[in-house]
Amino acid sequence: MARAVAAVAAVGTVGAGLAVRAGADGAFAKYAGSALYTVLLCALVAFCAPRARPLVVAATALGLSWAVEFAQLTGVPAELSAHSAAARLVLGSTFNAPDLFWYAVGAAAAWTVHAGVRRRCSARGLGPRVPARGPIPANHVLQATRRESSRPRSWST
Repeated sequence: MARAVAAVAAVGTVGAGLAVRAGADGAFAKYAGSALYTVLLCALVAFCAPRARPLVVAATALGLSWAVEFAQLTGVPAELSAHSAAARLVLGSTFNAPDLFWYAVGAAAAWTVHAGVRRRCSARGLGPRVPARGPIPANHVLQATRRESSRPRSWST
């Protein structure tokens, strides 16, 4: 179910990006697109790793966004973008330092939504089955101790 939610989130994010691109221009459209780029990466990371914690998903997507932005300093994305519209959409073409901030805004927004949805689903028993953290139950320790003591010991000289 988590993958289905992530897939719907990815499609919705692409739709939002296309709507912003079609209905707005200027700085708002540019920076909203940057934030939505990272939101899309969050959805794709969540799709690939549905049990990952929201903070890990957001941090991974932010790291990927920043890596792509810094790669633009090399000129390779600009060269690829000159030959492919898909490369232009995915890699961009020129480095723009304010994008780094807006990627963080997108990651924070995606983290907020992901954490809220995950909290709501686990409250209803729909979340991933993650074992509870805490001390090992006492009977588990006793069973391990009994297994250890029942093994024959070999003494070699």
